[in-house]
Amino acid sequence: MDQLSDALHASLELVAERVGDPTALVYDRLFAEQPRMRDLFVGDHNGQARGHMLQMVLDTLTNMADGAAWPANMIRAERVNHDQIGVPFNVFATFFTVVHETFRDAAGDDWTTDMEDAWTGVLARAAAA
Repeated sequence: MDQLSDALHASLELVAERVGDPTALVYDRLFAEQPRMRDLFVGDHNGQARGHMLQMVLDTLTNMADGAAWPANMIRAERVNHDQIGVPFNVFATFFTVVHETFRDAAGDDWTTDMEDAWTGVLARAAAA
């Protein structure tokens, strides 16, 4: 792993230590910023779909930071899939930013410049996908 990957992984560990499962925090923020997205989760009574989606995003971003090639294809495919269920491309892209901002806020003063640089770098790669 390189510095970007190490810092990204460290940020995930920090958030897990601070808040445990961040799923509720991420989706509270998403629904505050994109209220119409709440309707897409009306059948997700136990939060399983939300948790799975967040885990897929984190797996995609960490693999991207680790240098894997497949995450770009995954992002492109999921943009199309989400568009077909009513999530516009620009809204789809905001989820990555929501995760970043939620994690940064959860980490508080322990969020480092390296962590911020790692997230900024990997989100730039994701946006280019």
